[in-house]
Amino acid sequence: MVVVGDAGLDVVARHSEPIVHGGDARAKVTIEPGGAGANTAAWLTECGAPTVLVARVGADSAGRQVHAELTSVGVRCAFAVDSQLSTCCVVVLVDENGQRSMLPDRGANARFSPDDLDPGLLADAGHLHLSGYVLLDATSRPAGLAVLAAAKEAGLTTSVDPQAAALIHSPAAFLDDVRGVDFLLPNADELHALTGSSEPSAAKSLLDDVGAVVLTSGPDGASWVDRDDLVSVPAEPATCVDSTGAGDAFDAGFLAAWAGGGSKRDALLGGVRAAARAVSVVGAQPPRQVHLR
Repeated sequence: MVVVGDAGLDVVARHSEPIVHGGDARAKVTIEPGGAGANTAAWLTECGAPTVLVARVGADSAGRQVHAELTSVGVRCAFAVDSQLSTCCVVVLVDENGQRSMLPDRGANARFSPDDLDPGLLADAGHLHLSGYVLLDATSRPAGLAVLAAAKEAGLTTSVDPQAAALIHSPAAFLDDVRGVDFLLPNADELHALTGSSEPSAAKSLLDDVGAVVLTSGPDGASWVDRDDLVSVPAEPATCVDSTGAGDAFDAGFLAAWAGGGSKRDALLGGVRAAARAVSVVGAQPPRQVHLR
């Protein structure tokens, strides 16, 4: 599996008090590896799917840390190194209900280039997953389009997660960018941004552009929508500690189960199980064993 998308560090601040403009609010702060592409790659590996991550990082300690963290869990990192921009960093504010608000600086990821993908990586792969952040930033969009075109030319199946409803300023333009992908993986807000409705049935209007829509609806579960079926499964019970990366984890669980030959229902169940695990821990990636020397 090849994943293309952002890699960086998340500064996660969990606060139980309201944010005070111009004042202080106590929080528990941790620094965790993150970035939508990196999150999906880490969860894919956790789900048993060998994965290579294509991303762009800065020539800094953060980039080296991200590389080391992902490599330690089995992700193969194919990173371009930017000599001018720093590695992506996202400030994540998590409230008492586990819901997150993000302040992202894409850093080097914003200059992701078509040349950052080694075509040889596609030779041994069966599927390419692209994080929508690459398409939703004008500076990296040409590379996202080039990556999808190269994957199709190489005969790979493809998937795209739109990632951010607030950044979909032109639904028609975004759908034109993803035309022909096998799976579009929106959440309910992103489906609403694309169709005007968050109901699973609304996804059928997207089937002239994509092969299937796999919708996540948080506590209401997930649905697979194609021309033949609308299959839904409930969410896996979980206590939400931090919702950061839940959609990325769902993508990984879904794709790993689907690539392993699972049915539509099995693939959806793989996704909701991974998402449930993700929301039950702090940070956007699977927990790591820590060994201090």
